[in-house]
Amino acid sequence: MSTARFKIWRGNADGGAFQEYSVEVTEGMVVLDAVLKIQAEEAHDLGVRWNCKAGKCGSCSAEVNGNPRLMCMTGMDTIPTDRPIAVEPMQTFPIIKDLVTDVSWNFRVKQGIKPFTPRPADAHDGTWRMQQRDVNRVQEFRKCIECFLCQDVCHVLRDHRKHDEFIGPRFFVHAAALEMHPLDVADRVEELAQTEGIGYCNITKCCTKVCPEEITITDNAIIPLKERVVDRLYDPLSKLLRIFR
Repeated sequence: MSTARFKIWRGNADGGAFQEYSVEVTEGMVVLDAVLKIQAEEAHDLGVRWNCKAGKCGSCSAEVNGNPRLMCMTGMDTIPTDRPIAVEPMQTFPIIKDLVTDVSWNFRVKQGIKPFTPRPADAHDGTWRMQQRDVNRVQEFRKCIECFLCQDVCHVLRDHRKHDEFIGPRFFVHAAALEMHPLDVADRVEELAQTEGIGYCNITKCCTKVCPEEITITDNAIIPLKERVVDRLYDPLSKLLRIFR
């Protein structure tokens, strides 16, 4: 057993500051364990959101020493304890209280994306036929737990606050899952370019680096969507072919 020092951001939308706490840690503890121990023993009114404590609900997203992480998946043995461990809320979203942020913007964004639109059934029993390789392509995107760490680390949202013009990496993953689905027939290219802001992404891959589900966001979702936009709207040969058709 040892003692670790924490600096936890306390406050609300009107402002706040870091407060220091000390907590005894034991083998196997994660950051969320330590934060909940502080809440139970010292700061009973500490606001913190969590649910499954198994890295599957995405609720306990925060920034640990400046890195967007799931607190329940960040082992205390992976963090230096020779100085206070800073824990603060995600910077991309409005603060409600302490470590709790208002992520409702994400759900409004999702409602604005064209939903899954399947083609007519192609079998006599009213079902569809798909190739397994086409199913495999989109399966990766289904792993998203909507922790919104990719949204938090994205500089377009975090630094430039383009929330009205840019849907962020999480929803490019969602759009890719629909666009690449073997049954979907909806066309989302115009929206991706004009209202969803895919052109703002400069593929730094910061979103891919923080994804706890290891989804290859940039290479497998964003870049293919960018290619679709370029082929449709900016490729001169494609424009010429459309004119003659």
